[in-house]
Amino acid sequence: MHFGYTILYVEDVPKTIAFYEAAFGFVRRFVHEAGDYGELDTGATALAFSSLRLMAELGKNPQRASADAPSFEIAFTTPDVPAAVQRAVGAGAQLVQAPEQMSWGQTVAYVADINGALVELCTPMGAPGA
Repeated sequence: MHFGYTILYVEDVPKTIAFYEAAFGFVRRFVHEAGDYGELDTGATALAFSSLRLMAELGKNPQRASADAPSFEIAFTTPDVPAAVQRAVGAGAQLVQAPEQMSWGQTVAYVADINGALVELCTPMGAPGA
């Protein structure tokens, strides 16, 4: 068994893909011509997006993400959390928590993406100088 991808349900897949490219530097792997599904190249595990409309059409009851009451978060590691936060906010993310040095050694910050999903930006666990 391998973890293949995570799918976030969003209003506008192409707009969300463009945001993640600008905010976090990812490259699109695929966007379906109908615009209801897309993936980013994020390493071994892809980050994918499906439209709320498509999920409802498939009989699901999709919920919108909320950084104020998250039921999940996604995390991206970086050696420079303050710069990553600045880039994300400059691309339209909302700052939820400024970078903070945690007692276990990581630097951690949180932003909300343009759909309200909570995104953690952090140094890798055990990173030197973290």
